[in-house]
Amino acid sequence: MNLHPVLAAVTDRIRHRSAASRTTYLSRLERARAKGPIRQALGCTNLAHGYAAAPAGDKIMLREMRRPNVAIVSSYNDMLSAHQPFERFPEIIKRAAREAGATAQFAGGVPAMCDGVTQGEPGMELSLFSRDVIAMATAVALSHNMFDAALCLGICDKIVPGLLIGALQFSHLPAIFVPGGPMPSGISNDEKARVRQRFAKGEVGRDALLESEEKSYHAAGTCTFYGTANSNQMLMEVMGLHLPGAAFVNPNTPLRDALTAAAAKRAAEIGAEGTEYTPIGRVVDERTIANAIVGLLATGGSTNHTIHLVAIARAAGIVINWDDFRDLSEVVPLLARVYPNGKADVNQFHAAGGMGHVIGELLDAGLLHGDTITVAGAGGLARYRQQPYLQENGRLAWRDAPRESADAAILATVSAPFSADGGLKLLTGNLGRAVIKTSAVKPEHRIVQAPALVFDTQEAVIAAFDRGELQRDFVAVVRFQGPRANGMPELHKLTPILGVLQDQGFRVALVTDGRMSGASGKVPAAIHLTPECLVGGPLARVRDGDLIVLDGERGVLEVRVVDAEWRARPPAVADLGESHHGMGRELFAAFRTNALGAEEGAVTFHAAEAGASSTGAHEAHAAPVHGHFAFAQGATV
Repeated sequence: MNLHPVLAAVTDRIRHRSAASRTTYLSRLERARAKGPIRQALGCTNLAHGYAAAPAGDKIMLREMRRPNVAIVSSYNDMLSAHQPFERFPEIIKRAAREAGATAQFAGGVPAMCDGVTQGEPGMELSLFSRDVIAMATAVALSHNMFDAALCLGICDKIVPGLLIGALQFSHLPAIFVPGGPMPSGISNDEKARVRQRFAKGEVGRDALLESEEKSYHAAGTCTFYGTANSNQMLMEVMGLHLPGAAFVNPNTPLRDALTAAAAKRAAEIGAEGTEYTPIGRVVDERTIANAIVGLLATGGSTNHTIHLVAIARAAGIVINWDDFRDLSEVVPLLARVYPNGKADVNQFHAAGGMGHVIGELLDAGLLHGDTITVAGAGGLARYRQQPYLQENGRLAWRDAPRESADAAILATVSAPFSADGGLKLLTGNLGRAVIKTSAVKPEHRIVQAPALVFDTQEAVIAAFDRGELQRDFVAVVRFQGPRANGMPELHKLTPILGVLQDQGFRVALVTDGRMSGASGKVPAAIHLTPECLVGGPLARVRDGDLIVLDGERGVLEVRVVDAEWRARPPAVADLGESHHGMGRELFAAFRTNALGAEEGAVTFHAAEAGASSTGAHEAHAAPVHGHFAFAQGATV
């Protein structure tokens, strides 16, 4: 199948835009690679420190430096359901590495916070920046120069992007991502949402709400809706960084353990001392990033990845922006209906054919680059049409995924999609640039023209709802929620109350320079508005009663105010004192100061001399903070 012309054009545009920074990145990869296995250059004292605590057999292999040594970088903690399964993984990995004639060492842990726990709490203001902390922690773990490859154990919101950004700074090291899998299905997502809305209306109390939530979040594994965590797993699959079909296998099952062991053995094969050297800096290229955008669109994935994918690309010297998302969205069909875009959860999606079906359909339609490098080896992305299974003897094997969907209400085909477009739109107008996810919004709700009601916090919106002041058509403007203002927290607590008002027949929408959850759904929301209010974004000039036009069909976001009045109107001044103190927020002052805009990935580490901005004139900054990652290679360059 020939490549779709729009995918080819967008990829060429990305390649041209990234030429200088990508060349710099790859030259540093080659310089690091030329030095050979890094631990051979370590001094005796350094090397002895590096394996002093290793078992005797491993110590011999590490001393002789004839076989690969695999780093384990893990986001394990036992409070969060998605990460608790990783407790067992290091021993599985070390045993499998020894069977492959290699060694594995637990190189370091990275923090993992849960947006589900911190939602609406002060800790949420650390959430986005935790991605960059995780990237730095990954770099610390790999900086000892003891390793020939890495296994990155992560699954949820900021963790996988952070691990990937960190690993890409060690471009010469092969890396495989190892997921934990989703928890078994609990109550339906529709029922969970219904109870939340009833609680918002005061029809049920906290006991009923907590009982419902416990039935939804009830076991080890990720949440089963298709939010950012499960969008991460889709991305790792379509980018060729998982073993094929690894994304949605439940934790603590024989198949999950077999995939974990296989990842360790494969890491040894693709390591610098292995037989199929595959550095991560070559796996993640312009084609891979374009494939990631396509996968996000085809499955109706999380809007958070309009930020994270930009940051991931920058870490590999690749420059993308929201124009790329928009143009691909116009030709990539929606193939999955998973909550909040449908009634199914990810377990049902997986059972219906899952990623093997989606990748196969997109490859056949020329909507994915099939010739990318993957950790699975020869065969390119076509290997990811396959599904893993255990043979009768217990051995892991792969077979082709069925060409037909097992449930046409969950998985569609390119020839008969749920929607002809990917349901992610770029909104532009005199308020700036924003994104909107329309795949979960019914067509009759995608265009809202109504007066603005302006708020500085989501708590203020909720308080107005509780006072009965929102029984009207309106656009909720929630400002000063960008990366520089308060770390860009998700505003997911607004979803139930806005949903209630929409169900009551009111025309409602949200416009904000903040984020919504990956589970945001049926209410139209113009989010990630950039430039943000704190750096001169026009949203800071909006006042109560201004007419806002949000048109999710034509991609328009405007305020209708007489030009002379608009130009003369001073921007509002933020009172952000409470967002900068307590719950550790003082420690993140440097992150807020240095954060780029949402369309530049909201990254907090970059080099002023590294080249052009990803968005050019789209962004306005309070300080000269344009540029790319510094592409630090630890001590390897």
